Amino acid sequence: MTAPPPLTGLRVFDLTRILAGPTCTQILGDLGADVIKIERAAAGDDTRKFGPPWLKDAEGKDTAESAYFLSANRNKRSLTLDLAKPEGQALARRLIARCDILVENFKVGDLAKYGLAYEQLKEQFPKLIYCSITGFGQTGPYAPRPGYDYLAQGMGGFMSLNGQPEGTPGAEPLKAGIAVADITTGLYGVIAILAALRHRDATGQGQRIDLALLDTQISWLANEGSNYLVTGKAPKRLGNAHPNIVPYQVFPAADGYLILAVGNDGQFRRFCEIAGRADLAEDPRFASNPARVRNREFLVPILREIIAAKPRDYWLERLEPAGVPSGPVNTLDQVFADPQVVARGMRLDLPHGRFGVKVPSVASPLKMSETPPTYRHAPPALGEHTDEVLHDLLSLSESEIAALRNKGIV
Repeated sequence: MTAPPPLTGLRVFDLTRILAGPTCTQILGDLGADVIKIERAAAGDDTRKFGPPWLKDAEGKDTAESAYFLSANRNKRSLTLDLAKPEGQALARRLIARCDILVENFKVGDLAKYGLAYEQLKEQFPKLIYCSITGFGQTGPYAPRPGYDYLAQGMGGFMSLNGQPEGTPGAEPLKAGIAVADITTGLYGVIAILAALRHRDATGQGQRIDLALLDTQISWLANEGSNYLVTGKAPKRLGNAHPNIVPYQVFPAADGYLILAVGNDGQFRRFCEIAGRADLAEDPRFASNPARVRNREFLVPILREIIAAKPRDYWLERLEPAGVPSGPVNTLDQVFADPQVVARGMRLDLPHGRFGVKVPSVASPLKMSETPPTYRHAPPALGEHTDEVLHDLLSLSESEIAALRNKGIV
């Protein structure tokens, strides 16, 4: 029998919306934390309206829950609260007193209007870990600007590396197909919070965490960032090709796309034998990787013609046993039907209490032998847990909660 999730007993006051912050708090929730998601009455998290598509109810009709919102908000309890009113601010402070972590992604300075900025809370709650996620951070000339994933991908250099080479059809900088700056910032938020918890356990001291989408995007430029800093030369877009290895790219097969990732000369010879073109491996232009890099404009068209003549599975069934690195470019229906993905349990279905249906989602990738993630709540309906949280955490009676609701506080 496994132990409780590792963050059991910790509570998060979640003042985030859209994707970076909710990604962070969903992971904390998966690991056992009690996440109290604070939302505006009647509106809620902006992503609740980022549809279609929408979750279907038991009768097959659209609900008000967008698939976007569902992607980052499981294992949370939703509480509606009007922070613009003094009573709402006072209630927030009472709830924060029962929390270990506060995560927020308001524009710089906005929470100060409600008395909820870090500087306004740190003396009253010295053990509180306060994580702020913004586009550009709490300092610097861009700090007041609103931040968006798309801007971070462009300003942080990622888009300059992504897309077809200049001078080829369709050449332009490209963003990733998902919000990679948002998601990565959420991941770094979890890392920082766990480190801050370790520090608090040792010293009793909380702290401020200042995360920016732009900083995070730059931080994972990895080898390309290092290449520039070492050489002073900005890397160019190469599409799906590799600057130092050939063939190492996507090729169209007869019925789909195939990744061929040849890493050495032996693998290239085996590919050529399977392809019925052993002569290519003997050709001085292609016999070694440096030669193939120099002559890629001659080799790649030949390989394109060879690979396009057969279905994708024809190649995969032959290349994998021969130790030639290759793989499919799967569409999402193929991803979730893949036997490896099924075996790893990467699809998750959670019952939604309000709509009487199961919510499909992507499971956590964390596989832990003793304290694995748990899935306790489907993404909540707006304000679904308001009464429950106020009763459980603050011992408010039904009449007291009703009075707050009549005033528009919750």
